[in-house]
Amino acid sequence: MKYDYLIVGAGLFGAVFAREAREKGRNCLVVERRNHIAGNVYCEEIHGIQVHRYGAHIFHTSDKKIWDYVCRLAEFNNYVNSPIARYKGEVYNLPFNMNTFSRMWGISTPREARDIIAAQIADLRIAEPKNLEEQALSLVGRDVYEKLIRGYTEKQWGRDCRDLPAFIIRRLPLRFTYDNNYFNDRYQGIPIGGYTRLVEKLLEGTEVRLNVDYLEHREELDALADRIIYTGMIDQFYDYSLGVLQYRSVRFETEELEMENFQGNAVVNYTEREVPYTRIIEHKHFEFGKQPTTIISREYSSEWHRGDEPYYPVNDERNNALYEQYRAKAEADEKVIFGGRLGGYKYYDMDKVIAAALELCGALL
Repeated sequence: MKYDYLIVGAGLFGAVFAREAREKGRNCLVVERRNHIAGNVYCEEIHGIQVHRYGAHIFHTSDKKIWDYVCRLAEFNNYVNSPIARYKGEVYNLPFNMNTFSRMWGISTPREARDIIAAQIADLRIAEPKNLEEQALSLVGRDVYEKLIRGYTEKQWGRDCRDLPAFIIRRLPLRFTYDNNYFNDRYQGIPIGGYTRLVEKLLEGTEVRLNVDYLEHREELDALADRIIYTGMIDQFYDYSLGVLQYRSVRFETEELEMENFQGNAVVNYTEREVPYTRIIEHKHFEFGKQPTTIISREYSSEWHRGDEPYYPVNDERNNALYEQYRAKAEADEKVIFGGRLGGYKYYDMDKVIAAALELCGALL
């Protein structure tokens, strides 16, 4: 059988393209190397709890068109992302807001908080930040940096903040209100029943083959379709011929506990360097669960090596220049089109992934 499009990857980008192509009368085949659909937003139900297998995903957007699009596929709950941070037994609200500053300094007004931060920044006398540490200190002062940024960032990147470039932190938003909502977007929530159901709706009516590694069966699969939508790693597609793009990876330790409530919040960051994991996710709180047991996942940031699961592109100058070489190579290839986080070597929020897929659909279909 001949297909109009072979879609490599059953994550959000590929699934949105498959739905739009199907509605335009195109015939698509989706192949996925994992044993499930939905990519990194995959949720597995365990004892009635939707477990986010590849890290927490909270949908948020200010784009009403995208919000209306996903709401046609799933009903969303009213979950609001309000993470907290633990530092040596102290608990702080995130993002940095008046609750954070009140807990840190025993103050209650925005003026007091602004004055403390401004005085700390002035004392540091950093004119031109030379690294991430100096950049962060020049934005938030020493107390917020030492307790809530330094250790967490060093775990995320696997190196000292003084060895990281300043551009990684372009800004650090400070809110002088008692508002714990992490996002400023107009729309926010999580699909009731998890993201896997949403992706199932996107893929309804499209042939999907799981446990199929495209790169191992490239010649056979290429012969099945006129065009290819590829959502895997762009450098791997070209057999790393120009060099290897860098990523950060994440390792998860997931555990079921015989208790109703472990930490009282879905997301708790651990910001001290001595705690090896970056955060603990308690999955039931994403859907306000009342199950007698709970499931938690500890997240460990790690260096990526070929064969590991890639999570976060390292968009520094060297890697961006290498990606541009791969992109130029891809633009000369008339059969394949790259998309998504790995195909575009860019971290995307979920709404931006969907918007990019819809934009591609508009151009092609």
